[in-house]
Amino acid sequence: MFLIAKEEEIKKGLTTDIYFKRTEEILLKKNINKIVWAEFTTQSIPYEFVVFAGLEECAKLLEGKEIDLWAIKEGTIFKGVDINGIPVPVMAIEGNYVNFAIYETPLLGFICQASGITTKATRFRIASRDAILLSFGIRRMHPAISPFIDYFAYMGGCDGVSSIKGAEVINKNPRGTMPHSLIILLGEENAWLSFDEIIDKDVPRIALIDTYGDEKVTAIKAAEILKNLSGVRLDTPSSRRGDFAKIVREVRWELDIRGYKDVKIFVSGGLDEDTIPLLYEAGARGFGVGTSLSNAKTIDYAMDIVEVEGKPCAKKGKFGGKKKVFRCKNCLELLVLKYDEEIKECPLCKGEMENFYFKIIEKGKIIYKFPDID
Repeated sequence: MFLIAKEEEIKKGLTTDIYFKRTEEILLKKNINKIVWAEFTTQSIPYEFVVFAGLEECAKLLEGKEIDLWAIKEGTIFKGVDINGIPVPVMAIEGNYVNFAIYETPLLGFICQASGITTKATRFRIASRDAILLSFGIRRMHPAISPFIDYFAYMGGCDGVSSIKGAEVINKNPRGTMPHSLIILLGEENAWLSFDEIIDKDVPRIALIDTYGDEKVTAIKAAEILKNLSGVRLDTPSSRRGDFAKIVREVRWELDIRGYKDVKIFVSGGLDEDTIPLLYEAGARGFGVGTSLSNAKTIDYAMDIVEVEGKPCAKKGKFGGKKKVFRCKNCLELLVLKYDEEIKECPLCKGEMENFYFKIIEKGKIIYKFPDID
């Protein structure tokens, strides 16, 4: 058996930290049934903005538990804190603490990693502008979570994903080119021609051009041999690439002067958001992002009880009391208020404010309709 937890084991609380299980045991033995309001916030983010993700996974875990769940919308971009510096509670659970104590660890795992991947994908999307952006990073992580990685990469802005299962969960066809192993086994030209002969015609013909020879020479050869060539891919190892942008620019020039302006240049291997703009300017119009996406920095959320039996109660460093979140329809800034407070006008731009805290679960039943990922 692989070293992975089954779904039923996660739902039984077997992937939690032991002190939550011990807390549950004490509360049950002492017959303590206190209604709490517990919030999920982050006070330290690795970038200037975060994309909140992982909510639907949390809802699935909490479904059937006698609790209520509130949250901002999945996919919301925020800065960690509101316009007044108050941490934004992306989610909140209300109910008897003993009913959800053992789920704090997996709930945080869902939103910390999902938000990290989605945020990084969004940053890649911005960096790559109108180019094709594909998630190629599942080989760097445990295969059991490849659908999770690809789902949230797509949510963040990737145009497609490479894994078969990941593509299935987003209802798309998997995207990719050809590996170096095909070139090594068949030889360069034979590999290209065999791909064209055998693989479904709906799959774009993108020739890998850097296995052995010079990228410029090989790109020209691929364009001459494959009449329906969509693109060429450069995956040149760092030890051989020198200035990667210069290589891309040279290949682009040589293809253009021979009339192959429609042949796109795809690049992959060691890409990050600081390298993509340089490669885009050089002429690349497709990016396969790997480790830096699948191994993206997690977002450091924490869950804290901030109210017990209707009374504000929070540990030091946290903001007590039940809250809700408003968003300006114009400038999209968030504002955190006490739960019983309302606001109609944005303090910053005077735009209309809307209640942006949505009830996801009511007494264990999911009542919120999650939109399709598209």
